[in-house]
Amino acid sequence: MKIKPLFDRIVIKKVEEKATAFGGIVLPDSAKEKPQMAEVIAVGPGGMVDGKEIAMQVKVGDKILYSKYAGSDFKIDGEELTVLRQSDVLAIVED
Repeated sequence: MKIKPLFDRIVIKKVEEKATAFGGIVLPDSAKEKPQMAEVIAVGPGGMVDGKEIAMQVKVGDKILYSKYAGSDFKIDGEELTVLRQSDVLAIVED
């Protein structure tokens, strides 16, 4: 299924963190924090949002850091995806 976000929204897929803590202790899912790094998989066109012109700063393939409780989570075709506004993106991570 192909997803096309509207306006200033983006679709992200969370980057999974390692399940092992320092010292080799394996952490259960309930002990892990919600990841705040993700890969952008779809970007809306931007445009007029609340009377302001919004230019999209992120593009498909970017790795980003985003606000901890931002967006709405969905499960599409067995994948966990999050849709959020571009304003919830804190930074683009460069390798």
